[in-house]
Amino acid sequence: MPAKVKKSAHSNPSVDLYERLIATIPGLERKGDANPYTSVNGNMFTLLHQSSRLAIRLPEEKRQEFLKKHKAKLFEAYGAVMKEYVAVPDALLKDTKTLKKYLEFSYEYVRTLKPKPSRKNA
Repeated sequence: MPAKVKKSAHSNPSVDLYERLIATIPGLERKGDANPYTSVNGNMFTLLHQSSRLAIRLPEEKRQEFLKKHKAKLFEAYGAVMKEYVAVPDALLKDTKTLKKYLEFSYEYVRTLKPKPSRKNA
Protein backbone atom coordinates (compact mmCIF):
# COMPACT_ATOMS: atom_id res chain seq x y z
CA MET A 1 0.00 0.00 0.00
CA PRO A 2 1.48 3.41 -0.97
CA ALA A 3 2.42 5.93 1.70
CA LYS A 4 -0.37 8.31 2.66
CA VAL A 5 0.16 11.83 1.44
CA LYS A 6 -1.70 14.66 3.11
CA LYS A 7 -3.97 16.44 0.66
CA SER A 8 -5.14 19.92 1.43
CA ALA A 9 -8.51 21.25 0.40
CA HIS A 10 -6.65 23.54 -2.02
CA SER A 11 -4.57 21.06 -3.96
CA ASN A 12 -1.57 22.49 -5.79
CA PRO A 13 -0.24 20.52 -8.79
CA SER A 14 3.39 21.43 -7.99
CA VAL A 15 3.01 20.34 -4.36
CA ASP A 16 1.34 17.10 -5.49
CA LEU A 17 4.25 16.38 -7.88
CA TYR A 18 6.77 17.25 -5.14
CA GLU A 19 5.07 14.90 -2.70
CA ARG A 20 5.06 12.14 -5.31
CA LEU A 21 8.81 12.67 -5.76
CA ILE A 22 9.72 12.60 -2.06
CA ALA A 23 7.54 9.50 -1.58
CA THR A 24 10.12 7.63 -3.72
CA ILE A 25 12.45 7.54 -0.69
CA PRO A 26 10.84 5.52 2.12
CA GLY A 27 10.62 7.44 5.38
CA LEU A 28 11.46 10.82 3.86
CA GLU A 29 9.27 13.44 5.48
CA ARG A 30 8.03 16.64 3.89
CA LYS A 31 8.30 19.65 6.18
CA GLY A 32 7.01 23.21 5.85
CA ASP A 33 3.68 24.56 4.64
CA ALA A 34 4.12 27.64 2.43
CA ASN A 35 7.59 26.47 1.37
CA PRO A 36 7.64 22.65 1.55
CA TYR A 37 11.13 21.19 2.03
CA THR A 38 13.08 18.11 3.09
CA SER A 39 16.04 17.96 5.44
CA VAL A 40 18.34 15.48 7.19
CA ASN A 41 20.12 16.33 10.44
CA GLY A 42 19.07 19.97 10.07
CA ASN A 43 20.45 20.30 6.53
CA MET A 44 17.84 21.15 3.92
CA PHE A 45 18.23 19.42 0.56
CA THR A 46 15.07 20.15 -1.40
CA LEU A 47 12.79 23.16 -1.38
CA LEU A 48 9.56 23.86 -3.21
CA HIS A 49 9.85 27.64 -3.05
CA GLN A 50 6.49 29.38 -2.74
CA SER A 51 4.96 25.97 -3.47
CA SER A 52 5.91 26.24 -7.13
CA ARG A 53 9.67 26.27 -7.92
CA LEU A 54 11.70 23.19 -7.00
CA ALA A 55 15.32 23.46 -5.84
CA ILE A 56 17.50 20.38 -5.26
CA ARG A 57 20.84 20.49 -3.43
CA LEU A 58 23.50 18.48 -5.25
CA PRO A 59 27.21 17.78 -4.83
CA GLU A 60 29.45 19.66 -7.31
CA GLU A 61 29.82 16.91 -9.95
CA LYS A 62 26.11 16.04 -10.05
CA ARG A 63 25.17 19.72 -9.95
CA GLN A 64 27.26 20.46 -13.05
CA GLU A 65 25.81 17.40 -14.81
CA PHE A 66 22.24 18.52 -14.00
CA LEU A 67 22.82 22.13 -15.09
CA LYS A 68 24.25 21.03 -18.45
CA LYS A 69 21.89 18.13 -19.18
CA HIS A 70 18.68 20.00 -18.30
CA LYS A 71 19.78 23.49 -19.41
CA ALA A 72 19.08 24.64 -15.86
CA LYS A 73 20.49 27.35 -13.60
CA LEU A 74 21.46 27.63 -9.98
CA PHE A 75 18.46 28.32 -7.79
CA GLU A 76 17.83 31.91 -6.82
CA ALA A 77 15.42 33.14 -4.16
CA TYR A 78 14.90 36.66 -2.85
CA GLY A 79 17.79 37.88 -5.00
CA ALA A 80 20.32 35.42 -3.54
CA VAL A 81 21.84 32.50 -5.44
CA MET A 82 21.75 29.27 -3.47
CA LYS A 83 25.11 27.92 -4.72
CA GLU A 84 24.54 24.21 -4.06
CA TYR A 85 20.96 24.14 -5.40
CA VAL A 86 19.79 23.66 -8.96
CA ALA A 87 16.53 25.17 -10.19
CA VAL A 88 14.46 22.32 -11.60
CA PRO A 89 12.78 23.35 -14.86
CA ASP A 90 8.97 23.29 -14.52
CA ALA A 91 8.52 20.60 -17.19
CA LEU A 92 10.99 18.33 -15.37
CA LEU A 93 8.97 18.47 -12.15
CA LYS A 94 6.45 16.16 -13.88
CA ASP A 95 9.19 13.59 -14.62
CA THR A 96 9.38 11.76 -11.28
CA LYS A 97 11.50 8.96 -12.75
CA THR A 98 14.28 11.33 -13.89
CA LEU A 99 14.14 13.48 -10.76
CA LYS A 100 14.20 10.44 -8.46
CA LYS A 101 17.88 9.78 -9.21
CA TYR A 102 18.78 13.41 -8.44
CA LEU A 103 16.75 13.27 -5.24
CA GLU A 104 18.73 10.17 -4.27
CA PHE A 105 22.05 11.91 -5.07
CA SER A 106 20.89 14.88 -2.98
CA TYR A 107 19.77 12.68 -0.06
CA GLU A 108 23.08 10.78 -0.02
CA TYR A 109 25.05 14.02 -0.26
CA VAL A 110 23.26 15.77 2.60
CA ARG A 111 23.76 12.73 4.83
CA THR A 112 27.54 13.36 4.57
CA LEU A 113 27.21 16.92 5.89
CA LYS A 114 27.82 17.89 9.50
CA PRO A 115 24.52 17.92 11.47
CA LYS A 116 23.17 21.34 12.33
CA PRO A 117 21.70 21.88 15.78
CA SER A 118 17.96 22.34 15.67
CA ARG A 119 16.58 25.71 16.68
CA LYS A 120 14.40 23.97 19.25
CA ASN A 121 17.49 22.69 21.06
CA ALA A 122 19.78 25.67 20.49
